Amino acid sequence: MRVFRGFRHPDLAPHCALTIGNFDGVHRGHQAMLALLTNEARHRGLSSCVMTFEPHPRDYFAALAGKPEATGARPLRSQSPAPAGGGSGTPLPGAHVIAPKRIATQRDKLSELERCGVDQVVVLRFDQRLAGLSPQAFIDDVLVRGVRARYVLVGDDFRFGAKRAGDYAMLDAAGDAQGFDVARMLSYEVHGTRVSSSAVRAALGAGDMELAGALLGRPYSISGHVQHGLKLGRELGFPTMNLRFGHPRPAAMGIFVVRVHGLDAEPLEGVANLGTRPTVDDAGRVLLEVHCLRWPAHLAGDAAYGKLVRVDLLAKLHDELRYPSLDALRDGIAADVQAARRWLAAHPR
Repeated sequence: MRVFRGFRHPDLAPHCALTIGNFDGVHRGHQAMLALLTNEARHRGLSSCVMTFEPHPRDYFAALAGKPEATGARPLRSQSPAPAGGGSGTPLPGAHVIAPKRIATQRDKLSELERCGVDQVVVLRFDQRLAGLSPQAFIDDVLVRGVRARYVLVGDDFRFGAKRAGDYAMLDAAGDAQGFDVARMLSYEVHGTRVSSSAVRAALGAGDMELAGALLGRPYSISGHVQHGLKLGRELGFPTMNLRFGHPRPAAMGIFVVRVHGLDAEPLEGVANLGTRPTVDDAGRVLLEVHCLRWPAHLAGDAAYGKLVRVDLLAKLHDELRYPSLDALRDGIAADVQAARRWLAAHPR
């Protein structure tokens, strides 16, 4: 799979079958849409292409409203345009903007898109210029001249252009006039529940990892390269490996039972803290700190640093806690380790 930052690139496919969205989490609804897209692309002899945005449009509008942390939301200024493309979850100017917590890092999103068989991804920077495009300008500049789409697949709530003035009917009419086909996919449901990124975020926020896994079609996971930290875990008797989460507001936070892939022939079981570590001095950055219950002999010392791993978050034990001392933190970690062992014993692979 090839990834392009913007659409002005000579190596883009000459024509493509395209879908557009944020694809946070690449859940089962996304997967169904991507299966349809790749099938249509294959039958038409086209490259399958996903267009996505960074930052998330709602991140952009929350920052524009003076609330980049998105905890509360002043109204957007009335002259602020709405996004050039996206679903119904994107606010209109004047609405109260709450930027969504992030399900997946960009690395994990791209990895899942590749696993779904997508040929190329176009990541557009969501900025004032893109947000201000009229619906017709978005069609002309981005879809027709930019990625040269011959087939466009959208969700049933797709809106696009400044003030979200463009809808499916307008896109379909433009396709007839400008030479590309347009299709719409209805919502995807699991046991009567509409699968959406919002539903996944809600499940992760509630610590319901079983529901999140059902919506995603796989265990919720975070991947990244093992990085150096303060080595405080070693001093406490519980050495950890650190992964960065590249967004300040992850959808899931707390203490979790985990399995780690990529360090040994078999997954390593452990317990992990995803959050800002309120007890230690460098709190603020979001890290996933993992303590493995068994550490392979071939990874003695610093051999794990730099390795790319995937961590499945299987069950939430509790929220992050602020301990009054490092001794209390050590006791808390010990209790979490025992709770993780009990959970893993009750849920063998």
